[in-house]
Amino acid sequence: MYRKVSFAPDEYYHLYNRGVDKRIIFTSSADYNRFLKMMYACNSVAPVSFEDIKDVTLDQIDRGETLVNIGAYCLMDNHFHILVKEKTDIGITTFMKKLLTGYSMYFNKKYNRSGALFQGRFQSEHAYDDRYLNYLLAYIHLNPVRSLVKEGSFDLAKRKISEHQYSSYVDYLGAKRIESCILNIDSFPQYFNQALDFKRFINEWIDYEKNYNTD
Repeated sequence: MYRKVSFAPDEYYHLYNRGVDKRIIFTSSADYNRFLKMMYACNSVAPVSFEDIKDVTLDQIDRGETLVNIGAYCLMDNHFHILVKEKTDIGITTFMKKLLTGYSMYFNKKYNRSGALFQGRFQSEHAYDDRYLNYLLAYIHLNPVRSLVKEGSFDLAKRKISEHQYSSYVDYLGAKRIESCILNIDSFPQYFNQALDFKRFINEWIDYEKNYNTD
């Protein structure tokens, strides 16, 4: 099938997909953590043996040369978002094929199901300028509190956003955790001089929604 967005090295892209028929694709913390481990391990030019890495932590995986740089991500119960910079020709395509095929095989075996897990091939948008790339950093990280924002619970959204474990939000705040190795933040424009700048940036987007919804 023809893809509207063409991938090119040194360009930035928003990659996303959801479960087929909007089904849940992460039913437990183990599922989320498996996907995170695969995000790290599949970002490699080398083949991946999931049997070899299932009992090791992220920082124990020797993956060699990577295919993409990952700048942000967010996993929700029935969909995911990943912001990447392509490093090599077909880097994104190779990375996503390994990631989604590997996770689908894991999920289907674990839950005794068959057939497609994801809604067709993954979707993509080209982050063609600084303004859009900046917007995507807010859009991706705001996913866990989007329902709170929509219902008008803006202050609660600001407090709750850091509680979602399966996004890169806390990494931008400077959290020291093993999942931070998934990211290559230095390969992206440095919009935020310190963690406080990033937190303020996200809160300003929430306030923007507050003002917009009041008009």
